[in-house]
Amino acid sequence: MNNQELMALALTEAEKSGTDVPVGALILDRDGQIIARAHNNREVTHDPTGHAEIIAIREATATLADWRLTDCTLVVTLEPCVMCAGAIVAARITKVIFGAWDDRVGAAGSLYDLLRDSRLGNPVEVIGGVLEAEASAQLKNFFTDKR
Repeated sequence: MNNQELMALALTEAEKSGTDVPVGALILDRDGQIIARAHNNREVTHDPTGHAEIIAIREATATLADWRLTDCTLVVTLEPCVMCAGAIVAARITKVIFGAWDDRVGAAGSLYDLLRDSRLGNPVEVIGGVLEAEASAQLKNFFTDKR
């Protein structure tokens, strides 16, 4: 699958977020197989770490029975925050593909660039803005409906 097809799957996953901010994530193994899918669930679980990326990382590490996700790719609908960027680096994920930029708390190039900071280990390959219009619209619609 190409990046747009993968992001479309992540956007579908984000729709499952219910009352939470719609963010969806996938993790692919080195062969391009999806080994984890997740969406935000902070509101349901009352867990501040219930971000799609964190949940997907937990699922992928359980699937592989290894905390190292070297050669894995994370696809997420919104630019990762600082917490998620730290988890991505700690899990040694090799590539991150995201949809919408997050100028407020993004940590993959907009406000911060933790994923490519070589002081934290091997820099992560980052591809931002994949289906950006669709990902941004999904988020804007959610917040418009909440108001």
